[in-house]
This record gives sequence, C-alpha cells and structure tokens, in this order.
Amino acid sequence: MSDDQEQHDDEQAGAEVGEITPRSEDFSRWYLDVVRRAELADYTPIKGCMVIRPYGYGIWEHTRDLLDARLKATGHQNAYFPLFIPESYLQKEAEHVEGFAPEVAWVTHGGANELEERLAIRPTSEAIINSLYSKWVKSWRDLPLLINQWANVVRWEKVTRFFLRTTEFLWQEGHTVHATEEDAEEEVLRILEIYRSLIEDDLAVPVVTGLKSQGQKFAGALRTYTLEALMGDGRALQAGTSHNLGQNFAKAFNIRFEDQRQQLRYAWTTSWGVTTRLIGALIMTHGDDKGLQLPPRVAPYQIVIVPIPGKHYLESVVPAAKSLRDMLVKAGLRAHLDDREEHTPGWKYNEWELRGVPLRAEIGPRDVTKGQTVLVRRDNREKAFVSLDNVAQEAHELLESIQQGLLARARAFMADNTRQAADYATFQEIMAGPRGFVEAPWCGDEAGEADRIQEDTSATVRCLLTDRTADGPCVVCGKPAKHVALFAKAY
Repeated sequence: MSDDQEQHDDEQAGAEVGEITPRSEDFSRWYLDVVRRAELADYTPIKGCMVIRPYGYGIWEHTRDLLDARLKATGHQNAYFPLFIPESYLQKEAEHVEGFAPEVAWVTHGGANELEERLAIRPTSEAIINSLYSKWVKSWRDLPLLINQWANVVRWEKVTRFFLRTTEFLWQEGHTVHATEEDAEEEVLRILEIYRSLIEDDLAVPVVTGLKSQGQKFAGALRTYTLEALMGDGRALQAGTSHNLGQNFAKAFNIRFEDQRQQLRYAWTTSWGVTTRLIGALIMTHGDDKGLQLPPRVAPYQIVIVPIPGKHYLESVVPAAKSLRDMLVKAGLRAHLDDREEHTPGWKYNEWELRGVPLRAEIGPRDVTKGQTVLVRRDNREKAFVSLDNVAQEAHELLESIQQGLLARARAFMADNTRQAADYATFQEIMAGPRGFVEAPWCGDEAGEADRIQEDTSATVRCLLTDRTADGPCVVCGKPAKHVALFAKAY
C-alpha cells in the first residue's frame, strides 16, 4: 500500500468481492469458489458443459500460444479435421473403439432424416485422421508427417468438474507418421519433453514423467507416456500423454509407404495431447485462500495498476497511471489499468488478488510527486518502491522471480509429499493419511494387485518410473517386482 492510501479493512473488502471457502476446510468447494468468483468459467444449461469466460480463456490462449510455438519450432504444422467420424471408421481399430465406446456421443439424424450411418462426435481423432493419412502417405519421402490440430472434443462423462473433466473440452491433438519404430519412439519422447517444458517452465507445475502400465495405456496404443502432477490436496492429475501407436492404426487404415528399396511397408504412428485440464492443474497447484495465483507467463494480466485517490487525482494521478500503463505495455508486459471510480483501492486489491494477477502497481499523489510507484507481489505480498524511470525493468525482474518462486514452492510440496513404501501396511497407512505420491516396487499384476490397491485405498498406478530399477518384492504380493511404480489417488 502506498503512503497515500488510508487503512482499509481487507476482510470487509474481501467479503464484498466474495467469500472463498478455505482450502483446508473443503478443497473441492474452494476450487469451485475460485473458478466461479475469479470468473474463469460458469455452468451452462447443458449438463457437464461449461462456458470458459474471457479471463479463463485468456489463460488458455497464452498456454496454447506457448505450446504452439514449441510445436512449430520442431517441424509440426497445424491443420483441422472434421468433428464427425463415421461409425465404421471408429470401429476399424477394435481396442480403440472398445476403450472409447462408453463415452461416445452419436448423431443419428440430420434434420428430420435418419442417417444411413451413425456419426460419432469426435472423442479423439485417430480414426478420421489416419483414414486420410492412408491417402497422403505413399513414399518414404512423405515421412515424417507431423500434424497437430487445436480442437474441441466430446466425451460423455458421468461426473464432471470445471476444467478437470467436462463433457466438452478444448485440446490439441498431434498425429504423426514415421518410417520406423525408432523414429516414432523418438517423436513420442520429444513431445513428452515439450509438454514437460510447457507445464513446468511456463505453468510452474512440476510433473513426474513415466510409462503407463498396460492396463492404463491409451486404447489401441503400443505404449503411452504420461506426465503426472500433484495437486494441493495430495491427489494426482494426469497433465498430458504421448502415445506410440505402433503399427496398429497403420494396419487398420492401410497406411503404407514405399521405402528406398521400393518395398511396401506399414508406417508407425503416434498421437499426443494436452487439454484445458491444465488450467485446473494451475489453479490447484498455486491457489490459496485469497484465490488464484497465476504464473506470470500465462497470466492474462501480468500487472494491474491501481491509482490512489487524493489531491489532484484527475489532473495528475490518473494521467500518471495511464502513462505507467503505456510504458509497461511498450516494454512488452500485459498491464491493465483499473481506474473504476465505483470501487475503493482496497476492494480492487482484493479482487485482483482473487484473480491472481502476479504484480500490482499502486500510484497516488505523493508517488507522482516522487516519480515512483509501489509494486506489490501476489505470491508473498512484498512491496517495493520503484522509480518510474526503471519500473519496466524492475517489473520484468519481479515477474521472473515470481515465476521461479511458484515453481520452487510447488517442487518442494511435491518432494515433501512423495514417499516410499516397501510393504503394503506402510502403503495403506500413507494413503489413509496425507495422500500424495507413493513410490513402490510392483510386480505388474493389473488384474490382481492393481485392483486390490484401488479397492483397499482408492489409489491407482499413475505410471512406471522408467529411470528406476525394481529391487525387492512387490509391495502388495511379495513376488519379485518388475517395476518401480508411482501410485496416488487421482482426479
């Protein structure tokens, strides 16, 4: 608060913006309160479908643009494919259709006329895209084929929650074709690293990467790699996946190419995607009892300017605040001036804290006289009196400090809530208590041990840690372990 601002009752101002349930009291209620009160999303008349409001969509736009740039830098191109998929196409890969059948929404009529063949509303696009790839790929010179699309998807979910699981959601889905298994595997791991960089470096959400077990892999895939994040309540969230589809879809859709020796061969394909679920991950990783805390790299507004009433307010303070905004925008910052006259500065402070803006600039009459502004951080509420001559540089440095601080804090939380279990009693004790990640040796029996773990503790196998070697007996049955697995209760 600048030296021009009178004391404000923060609790009263906060109540005017809207009460938020404390995280420690009810994490689920807190999450819904934050989403709605920060105006990220709202309910619609269609069950399970949300509207993403402008502020929430702004977060998605910045996330999308950062990822899109990474994909294009690695040779991927964007395209768009139909929303509708003929039923016969969806059924060509048996394991794939079986995996998605319970969630598919069907179109049976066009106007008053019944369709000759049902059309699936896109639950994922492997079927329609690979049917076209079979026409486009003829020679080894056509490979690799690297295409991504930004689209919406419909999956008929029984239980929905803002951003985390909705009937319709936004995502990107990449679909690529390669000449060899090695090339396909290299692509899958390249995308996994791109996702890790986006989620950790830009969203400041730490992740564990690993291999999905056979029972948890994508339907129709040879193998699936995953990124698992740990939310503030100790539950895991799958943040993204990258699939090596082997030759399953190539054989189902006849994607063949003539190699350099004029031999006809089946191609190897991949698919991969992240969704608007990332916004949910961001909220649950960084939010606090005041509301959102947005990493600066994806915040719609990186800095909000609040002019402080006083002498010569309209003549000097407001023009100075506008000049400050223009200066920050020119320096490449997403700055917003809140010059609404119907709200007090204290009310604005609480509202923008609720919305998670990383940095606040306060400027009043004395600040104008001194040629300064007061910068206040959202993450730790530290204040700095900064000269207007170098405010842009100071703001850039503070925003980078906030970005790195959020990631460091989230990494510390993950480390504090990742535990090892060598026996089943310890495993159950952890899951009954603080939750979090549990690393444990596992024999890989999904029909037996994995089901037992889920029945006893509600935990699931999140991934197999490919950088670890199993040593000792399985945590559940005592048989020799084949993997070190990561377990958690999950969204």
